[in-house]
Amino acid sequence: MKEKKINRRSFVKNTTISSGALLTVPFSLEAMANSSNNKKLKLAVVGCGGRGTGAVVQALRADKDVELVAMADAFLDKVEKSLKSIVNELEGEIKINVKEKNRFHGFDAYKKAIELADVVILATPPGFRPLHFEYAIENDKHVFMEKPVATDPSGIRRVLKSGKLAQEKKLNVVVGLQRRYQNSYLSLFDKVKKGDVGKIISGQVYWNGAGVWVRKREAGQSEMEYQMRNWYYFNWLCGDHIVEQHVHNLDVANWFIGEYPESASGMGGREVRKGIDHGQIFDHHYVEYNYPSGAVISSQCRHQPGTHRKVSETFQGTKAIISTNKNVAQMLDHNGNSLFKYDAKGDKSPYQIEHDKLFESIRNGGIINDTDYGAMSTLTSIMGRMATYSGKLITREQALNSTDILVPDNLNWETNPPVMPDDNGKYPVAIPGVFKIS
Repeated sequence: MKEKKINRRSFVKNTTISSGALLTVPFSLEAMANSSNNKKLKLAVVGCGGRGTGAVVQALRADKDVELVAMADAFLDKVEKSLKSIVNELEGEIKINVKEKNRFHGFDAYKKAIELADVVILATPPGFRPLHFEYAIENDKHVFMEKPVATDPSGIRRVLKSGKLAQEKKLNVVVGLQRRYQNSYLSLFDKVKKGDVGKIISGQVYWNGAGVWVRKREAGQSEMEYQMRNWYYFNWLCGDHIVEQHVHNLDVANWFIGEYPESASGMGGREVRKGIDHGQIFDHHYVEYNYPSGAVISSQCRHQPGTHRKVSETFQGTKAIISTNKNVAQMLDHNGNSLFKYDAKGDKSPYQIEHDKLFESIRNGGIINDTDYGAMSTLTSIMGRMATYSGKLITREQALNSTDILVPDNLNWETNPPVMPDDNGKYPVAIPGVFKIS
């Protein structure tokens, strides 16, 4: 069946950008359906890498009556390694006892873990997020899911649909864009909201660093196992680093401006990171985003060792300039004089605050739903990838309605992954001017 085209007006109308994720609702009998004040909450994690492991620790510290009951990953060794790390981290603080029968592995492991829980952490490679999120919401689970929430437009549409259902069911959904929960960023957004910055007309956002891990092919691995373990370098699993990492900075731009970009154009490529184990992703992207209000954001992300490192955001308003760098947020006048400065050193980690807010909301009958902005900022990142891969100007409507599907349904260990190497072991890499967007 052909999917209904989503236009900009209807999309924006049904999407919310806010300073925080909490939708304030009165505590009523209706809200009571979502309340679990006196209940021990059962927790499951799907995706047992470093981020999933850390999220479990944070969730268990967020609420004294949360119990980890199930774990799932494609690989059993990752489940066991994660469990050991959690036990070691919480030794003497919280007792962990996940029964062996509740440690699941394989492509369908997520179903078994989700069914045993009240609250689910979704932290697999993001290509699987739409499927796992859909199943969790259909089964009435509260969710913490890591960013990005998809790797292709089809996944975005799927996440938006599930997010709407979560809202109808009064389920809580927190997305791991933790800057929205960080006091330094919230302090600047308060300045924006009060009008102290004026209208934001331009900005620069960065995720420039040396890169991340590489997991080389091991003897005896199938192509599917190799790509699943080295997932960062395959678009169907990761989305490229403009999606996987740079989504944080792009989300801040969307949040502070109060809109989503109408179009994206840019350039990128592979200059340094282009070995066989680097799959198919670029090592640098530069994108210009144009917003309905006229604001223009310049976006940079780079994975190249030995280059200048910068992870920050700066925005020029008609009244003032605001910027972030590590823990420091500040506002300057147009002459460079300080108007405001916030140093977050010593503040509670926003990674912890996310979980604190989630469980507080569950206990008190509140509704947090970060789905829309999580999906929209992920789409912003995907727009950027489409622009750099194709060399074309990409509109938001074009991206949202694209028929490109990177992640097929019904994957298993017997199937080939959606991208395969050639006879020389190299994977297809986008060529600007040749790469097509459908």
